[in-house]
Amino acid sequence: MPKQKTNSSAKKRFEVKKSGVIKRNQQGKRHILTKKSSKRKRDLRKGAYVSSAEQKTIKTLVKG
Repeated sequence: MPKQKTNSSAKKRFEVKKSGVIKRNQQGKRHILTKKSSKRKRDLRKGAYVSSAEQKTIKTLVKG
């Protein structure tokens, strides 16, 4: 059976930490920024972590 390929887009978007949790960027910072408050945009800069329900799926995409 052939090896599964790493998903290139997932490889660029997610980072697996040493503890096993997966870091991701926040959504909602690309467009329509004029109606969003400065505080909201500033908070969107911070990273977030993937939920435990989705971790297994994303690990298979990133590792291949």
